[in-house]
Amino acid sequence: MSVVRDLRILLRFRDFRRLLSVRLLSQGADGVYQVGLATYVVFSPEKQTSATAIASAMAVLLLPYSLVGPFAGVLLDRWRRRQVFVYGNLLRAVLASATAALMISHVPDWLFYISALCVTAVNRFVLAGLSAALPRVVDAERLVMANSLSPTAGTLAATAGGGLAFVVRLVAADSDAAVVLLGSALYLCAALASLRMAPELLGPDRELGPPRLTSALTGTAHGLVAGVRHLAEPKRREAVWALASMTLMRFCYGALTVMVLMLCRYAWSTDTDGGLGLLGLAVGISGAGFFAAAVVTPSTAGRLGPGRWIVVCSAAAAVLLPPLGLPFVEAPFMVAAFVLGLSTQGAKIATDTIVQSSVEDSFRGRIFSVYDVLFNVAFVGAAGVAALMLPPDGRSAPLVVTVTVVYGAVAMAMTRFGRR
Repeated sequence: MSVVRDLRILLRFRDFRRLLSVRLLSQGADGVYQVGLATYVVFSPEKQTSATAIASAMAVLLLPYSLVGPFAGVLLDRWRRRQVFVYGNLLRAVLASATAALMISHVPDWLFYISALCVTAVNRFVLAGLSAALPRVVDAERLVMANSLSPTAGTLAATAGGGLAFVVRLVAADSDAAVVLLGSALYLCAALASLRMAPELLGPDRELGPPRLTSALTGTAHGLVAGVRHLAEPKRREAVWALASMTLMRFCYGALTVMVLMLCRYAWSTDTDGGLGLLGLAVGISGAGFFAAAVVTPSTAGRLGPGRWIVVCSAAAAVLLPPLGLPFVEAPFMVAAFVLGLSTQGAKIATDTIVQSSVEDSFRGRIFSVYDVLFNVAFVGAAGVAALMLPPDGRSAPLVVTVTVVYGAVAMAMTRFGRR
């Protein structure tokens, strides 16, 4: 298989192997931790979850990234990225342990959300740093290949972590706290793996010491303006279109995620354990779609170009979603999970490649942090729209049609841009 051959080529780079190990451990821990949060919020037997409650939880956990994200970018362009991985993962290990303690203590929900917010806020620095550091460990010729395999491997690690979390929850007497403690242990492993890399290896190029708080506050505004100007230059127009397209596709994926949560909880199962099992199956099948994207994207995007590959991915989702999703039956919906996993991850690989190849190294931290902010705002906005449109059992034909139209609009817009 070409993906195996490509992986063997990339694994010859020692520093790529080490960065990849940090990504796998870190995102694997994310998968474990996120499943622990989801099962605590959505699938606890004593909770009667609604789409509005899910949207509220997503807003609490994700919207603050709109503030954290820009700071992450400016600081990533000043701090050594390797140190961000070491201390960021250590901090998340401690905070995740605190979250587990709060679960056991049955504290008010707002205190639990603050703890979870702190863990996920640090995640912005780590993920943006992983993307910004990738060009430092592979050559330009293999950057597309690395963009295909590395983030996808991280997504698969998160999926595997989620699957492991489901198993641990069932074995440990439905203990969400045990799941979160497992995530804490994996964060600690990611921090230790980061120590295998030299402190200066991952950049950035400019040697700036950690800024003081006041300089960081003022530097953020100036840095963001400079980053936006850099992105707005004519030769980076394709990156802007790719980011806009990926944001809309993330919106679609977020709306369908809330729908699947509600369907698994109420429409497809009569008890929380059965619903949790169906959700785990859907996550696993979507992860298989991510893996398929890693297999087909390098060769396909190489022939078509990253922009045209985004068109193919969004058009495939628009064509296949209605017949698979509108029956609201488990089996077709699981097929849809695979299709959407493939199309979403395929488009993301292409977008990452376009942005990385268009943006100078000294701006990558800022641009990828803005990228993360767009992702989270789109996901929360999708959850809000889904909360307004979804009935209690999760079956909503208007939502499926709306998402289909958005996918189609992305395909048409990118096609017109490509022709120009």
